[in-house]
Amino acid sequence: MAWSERGRAWGVPWLGLPLSGVLALTGAAHSFWNLPSDAAGTSPARTASRSSTADGAGAAASEVRPPDRAAALRSGQTLGAVLAGLGLTPEQAHEVAAASSLHLDPRQLRQGTPWRAYLDDAGELERFELELAGRGALALARRGDAWQPEWSPFARLTRARAVRGELVGSLEASVVRAGAPPELAYRIAEVLQWDLDFTRDLRRGDEFRVLFEELLIEGEAPRPDRVLAVSYGRADGKRIEAFFFGEGANAGYFDAAGRPLQKMFLRSPLPYSRVTSGFSNRRFHPVLGVFRPHHGVDYGAPTGTPVRVTASGTVVSAAWDGGGGRTVKVRHANGYLTAYLHLSRFAAGVRAGSRVRQGDLIGYVGSTGLATAPHLDYRIQAQGRWIDPLSLKAVPAEPISQHERAAFVARRDAMLASLEDGRSPTAPETRLAAAAAPEAATRPFQGAAAGRKR
Repeated sequence: MAWSERGRAWGVPWLGLPLSGVLALTGAAHSFWNLPSDAAGTSPARTASRSSTADGAGAAASEVRPPDRAAALRSGQTLGAVLAGLGLTPEQAHEVAAASSLHLDPRQLRQGTPWRAYLDDAGELERFELELAGRGALALARRGDAWQPEWSPFARLTRARAVRGELVGSLEASVVRAGAPPELAYRIAEVLQWDLDFTRDLRRGDEFRVLFEELLIEGEAPRPDRVLAVSYGRADGKRIEAFFFGEGANAGYFDAAGRPLQKMFLRSPLPYSRVTSGFSNRRFHPVLGVFRPHHGVDYGAPTGTPVRVTASGTVVSAAWDGGGGRTVKVRHANGYLTAYLHLSRFAAGVRAGSRVRQGDLIGYVGSTGLATAPHLDYRIQAQGRWIDPLSLKAVPAEPISQHERAAFVARRDAMLASLEDGRSPTAPETRLAAAAAPEAATRPFQGAAAGRKR
């Protein structure tokens, strides 16, 4: 299958990748690629779930009726308040909440959670249903003096998709133009964060190709899950490639030569931003009105933007630091130290002596200290000397071991073929890695409400 016009998305017509665990497809996902929606526009995931319960649907069909009451949780509204509005006493509402606690925490129900209520001939509640986004449906049915919970997890499927596009405007907009959800842009940034500074390296005309797992949950729009491979071609002719390889704790992303993408430092402490001022030994200070050294890089971003630590290490200080305002300093291996200035506040748990891992949240962009607008002043010190963060070279990492290289090369070539033109992988090790299909459960929200007919 060739690429469609203007980089629109296509479904990859292949069965899997070499080695187990790379592409886990639930159930008979290999026959899922071109599964049509029904006349009502039902998603393939929903269609699969309904077909799996078709045999038992006949008995329940005669019981299908619309709910007597239906709504969604309002802001600040509790489950107890909803049940009280349906005529339950506080003791009865407590019993229903206790029965539901086997599958959810009633205190953590979100605004907008839909519910349905079914009443008996006397107008008393006999069945109550909740639909939890991304998880499943919970029905609570009255059985005498007790309430019986019925939990039905949503059908979940994972399929492989590939998109190809050109950078025009932001990466998010370009990904959407290519036919994928905007969330995929952030997944790409997570994979390439060691080799691309998304605040300054992206250029109009850059070309990207992405192979990723798409998660389909019944009743929801598809959303991107794990990225399997990325090929990013820059306008200057350079190309960055990443391939997911390995299992468990050893899994990660590698370049085409089998070298890990993860480096000691991230290219930027902010995934999306803009450089407003660079490293300089003589810069005019906008507040003090004098020329003085600026030993960092300023990233303009709104107040509250999360700031990530660029390398693993130990927090030296998290405190007010004169003109730097709220500042976090972190000591790293090999004599490096990073500093994050002008923060609006520190992240929870960030204090002197605490350990942080690369990518951890350490604070939020602000304008404390001597600053005219919200921004992050990011600095790096090497062996006691401030250096330009944008000039820091990546430290090479150990490549894939020799005994794993053949498997990596087979997987890399299979994914490259699909990224290039959509062909099925030809590597002899290619096989389907499928998980057992989950046992289907009767869906409460498909109308099986016990009691009188309407």
